[in-house]
Amino acid sequence: MRNGTKRIFVALSGLLVSLGAVSFTAAPGAAAATSVPAVAEAWEKSPVYVDPAASDQLSGADADALAEKIEDADKPVFVAVLPSDFPKQDLFQKLRTETGVTGVYGIRLGDAFDAKADRQVLSNAAVSNLVTTYGDVDDTKTQLNSFVDQAVKDARGSAPESWAGSGSGSGADDGVSLGALVGVGAVLVAGAGATYAVVRRNRRRKAEEQRVALEKLRVVVDEDITAYGEELDRLDFHPAEAGADDTMRADYERALDSYEKAKSFMAAAERPEQVRAVTQSLEDGRFSLALLAARREGRALPERRAPCFFDPRHGPSVKDAQWAPAGGAERSVPVCLADATRLADGEEPMARTVATESGERRPYWEAGPAYGPWAGGYFGGGMLPGLLIGTMLGGMMASPAYAADYGSGYGDFGAGAGYDGGDYSGSDFDSGDFGGGGGGFGGGGDFGGGGDFGGGGF
Repeated sequence: MRNGTKRIFVALSGLLVSLGAVSFTAAPGAAAATSVPAVAEAWEKSPVYVDPAASDQLSGADADALAEKIEDADKPVFVAVLPSDFPKQDLFQKLRTETGVTGVYGIRLGDAFDAKADRQVLSNAAVSNLVTTYGDVDDTKTQLNSFVDQAVKDARGSAPESWAGSGSGSGADDGVSLGALVGVGAVLVAGAGATYAVVRRNRRRKAEEQRVALEKLRVVVDEDITAYGEELDRLDFHPAEAGADDTMRADYERALDSYEKAKSFMAAAERPEQVRAVTQSLEDGRFSLALLAARREGRALPERRAPCFFDPRHGPSVKDAQWAPAGGAERSVPVCLADATRLADGEEPMARTVATESGERRPYWEAGPAYGPWAGGYFGGGMLPGLLIGTMLGGMMASPAYAADYGSGYGDFGAGAGYDGGDYSGSDFDSGDFGGGGGGFGGGGDFGGGGDFGGGGF
């Protein structure tokens, strides 16, 4: 529906509810969004969200007009107006992870404004230009409309399908009569109670399945975090030691930061796909340790490689080797030196095993689908599909049911892997491809959260 028809339908829906045709209980906290999930949930329905605590900055009518502009343009542009006391730490990254849609994200936080975008949708330079051009505009309505006008012109891709009526822009539905809408409304109300009950039941089932999957992942991820912490404990480096320079100290600091980020992300995880950020942080940290070791020993710096396929705890791989899973085709996988030697000697690699449904421990690629997000954090960026072809986990992850139940969590796998904008990727996005902006929120290029945008370091 477009324009006038859309407004009539919304008004009709409000009238039917007010007459008591259907009674819904508002979710706790619905009066004010105090969390990132609340913003992401609102973005599922509309591209513009205004926190009740910031409603004095943008009226409901102005927000609706802005949303309609974005929907008419059929572009994946998200806008939020939030109060100045909204939690700032890693806000963009958390919103992008929670929303799970490749797009452009613009946020007015108190009196400040910033934006980030997936590079597939809008380049970092283009986003930075937008923020530089419109970031200092005082009037919220003028600022956001100017930002959106330019963003929808420059952005690639299409709007998410969850936005009602997005993508047509033709106005073909404007001739629908109010009487017809009333008839449709009556039919909708007649089945609303039963539909709501089914939706609630399905949501509870899915929530329970995700909870169980997350608990499985928690065991494995906690083992990984512990193993990495032990590596740090064994490290005989001190920032003040003789021979230490600023680059070594920077490597060491990044390694420590990765440890803290991994623990923080895991503590905050509420869905399986959010585990990807945890294992990606651990992978970043181990590469920082590899850089530090090379500098201290006077060796050439290692290239950035994926971790050992057989067990990411082995650290960054040193080469690719040929390997085939049981009953599968041979493929090239990244391996550590120890596993490369074992394969060359005709021995089995030291594989990471996890618990299966039966309780038996098997290599993670022969386990259930819950381990996809865990592997995705280590082997993102399109590498994982080729590594897992022909394995049990790979087959499960290729199915549409997997993405519905466990989130994408792995990266560039199956249909829609190009992320053309508006694609749902769950938490699977490369932070190095999500950036831009000018950084007006406490400095550092983010909302005071440590500069995690555009650097691949979360």
